This record gives sequence, C-alpha cells and structure tokens, in this order.
Amino acid sequence: MSARAFLPTPVPRATLEHLLAVASRAPSGTNTQPWKVYVLQGASRSALVDQVCAAHDALRADPTLAAQYHEAYDYYPEKWVSPYIDRRRENGWGLYGLLGIGKGDKDKMHLQQQRNFRFFDAPVGLMFTLDRVLGRGSLLDYGMFLQNIMLGARAQGLHTCPQAAWNVFASIVLPHVGASDHEMLVCGMALGYADPAHPVNGFHTPREPVASFTTWIE
Repeated sequence: MSARAFLPTPVPRATLEHLLAVASRAPSGTNTQPWKVYVLQGASRSALVDQVCAAHDALRADPTLAAQYHEAYDYYPEKWVSPYIDRRRENGWGLYGLLGIGKGDKDKMHLQQQRNFRFFDAPVGLMFTLDRVLGRGSLLDYGMFLQNIMLGARAQGLHTCPQAAWNVFASIVLPHVGASDHEMLVCGMALGYADPAHPVNGFHTPREPVASFTTWIE
C-alpha cells in the first residue's frame, strides 16, 4: 500500500544502502541491471521540491507552459477506455472523497496533486533513471527493482509511494540530480515512516478478483 503522509523522522543512510543492495538482486534481461538511483535528502530534497512546486503553480496559472514539459515515455494511455478509465476514476474519487475534496474544487485538487512534489513530506526522495539506449524491456526489469525497494522498505518498518507524477518535470529533476543527457526519468518515490494518524493512509485501492483477469487453460 502506498503512503501519502509521512513523519519527518530521518531514515539512516545505512538502512537506505541496505534497501538498495537488496533491491539490486531483482532480475533483469541478460543481467543488464538498468537502474540508476538518486537519493535526495535535506537541502537537495528541499531545493527540488521548491523548484517543481513553483513550476507546478506556474503551469496552473498559464497552461500554455505545458509545451515546455515532456515525459520521456507514455506512462498512461493517450486515450482512456473502459475498464481502465473506470478504475482510475474510482480510485481518484475514492481518495479525494476521503480527503473531503469535491468535484470541481480545483484549488484543493491542485494542492493535493502538489503533495506529490513535496514527497508527501517524506524525508527521502528517490529519483530513478534509465539509459536512453536501452529498450522497453528494461522498464519491466525496472518495475521489479522498484517493487523490491517497496517490499524491503516494509520489512524495515518504512513505507513508500512510487510517483510517476514527477516525470512531466524531468527537465527540472534531471539537471538537479546531475543526470547525464543519456538518462531519462523513469519515476520518483517517496520513502520514510508513514504517519499512522493521517486518514489518507487508511485508503486502500480496490482490486479486481482473480476470476476477472485469469483464464484457466487445461
């Protein structure tokens, strides 16, 4: 389960190094190990948050600025169709309803979306990049690496929230972390100790039953 509200409690570097070492055992095609990780804490984290939140606010004020921002790959479909759009809406309105955000409340929606760019107050922000020379199969490898981090974090009493929201601001993120021109942003991730008192962390996304997505062939 993704956490969307964190405590300010620091995470020791040794714990982060252990998590990344464990995650690196994820399988990858011909052992290419395509992942590259940037860990943001303290001043570097705060500076990126300030830059991207400012860009996010400016984009809302002037939507034509969207032409400046491009994602390296299509995480979401260009055209939404059922049943995917239905699940997306159910998830979105379930979360917003829990937070008391009604349809048409654009100010609150904007602020909640911006929580992504504050890492939901988590003390650790992770940015993941991929060498552009690699193929789409490396994204499959990357998913297993990310899942390993998320599972390993739970074993350490930590929570995470993987975030594709950062991708649109890759032109800000990549120079900030010192990535080369050969790297593309795969996603970000918030990591820390979840705030158990915040209602948002009681939100559980619905899941389809096994029978709805499985075909048994004998």
